[in-house]
Amino acid sequence: MVNITMLGHAAFKIETTKYTFLIDPWLAGNPASPYKSYKEIEKADFVLVTHDHADHGFEDAVKICKYTKATFVGVFELAQLAGKKGCNFMGGNIGGEIQKDDVRIYFAPAIHSSNIATPCGFIIKTPEITFYHTGDTAFYSDMEYLSRLYDIDVMMVPICSNYMMGITEAVWAVEKIKPKFVIPCHYDAIPILNTNPEVFKEKVSSFSQVEILRSGEEKSFEF
Repeated sequence: MVNITMLGHAAFKIETTKYTFLIDPWLAGNPASPYKSYKEIEKADFVLVTHDHADHGFEDAVKICKYTKATFVGVFELAQLAGKKGCNFMGGNIGGEIQKDDVRIYFAPAIHSSNIATPCGFIIKTPEITFYHTGDTAFYSDMEYLSRLYDIDVMMVPICSNYMMGITEAVWAVEKIKPKFVIPCHYDAIPILNTNPEVFKEKVSSFSQVEILRSGEEKSFEF
């Protein structure tokens, strides 16, 4: 059994039998987050940050890693910076895969901007689940090849447009990846980025099962 909790915006907590993962844990200042402080995070093993924009939680991630002794994961230069701030860290780069014990993490491309290094998405393969957080990205047709590398159980995808994929392009992405389940994100915290996830669900339901999670809501998956 795997539990996935939406933490608002693009932030997620994924709990397997052995591990707890946090992705893009923007907590402080996030109006949609059920947590308001890193001290509310009791357990984490891996904290992954797709890029260094403030709404994706790099500073919170560093605090969480130091507080819980979790491993920070990010593109090499960002991971190095986390290391300089006192974190255990693992760095990688686009198209590469890193491994710790029985967890494999692939750095997927993300077409976006950042201040440090290159934005990315993550495909995380564990004994129980393989999940893909796209990060902030435009649609690109080569996403199809990711489905040849991994059989994706759950995909987290932004649907807000403006700075990344909107609903139409997110549907295309799901069609290429073909995950068993898809969770839309990046639409509930910043007014200019608000959009209706029910519209996305209607358009994508012929490709994958859509789970719309409100902030703080947990969903259990079994594969």
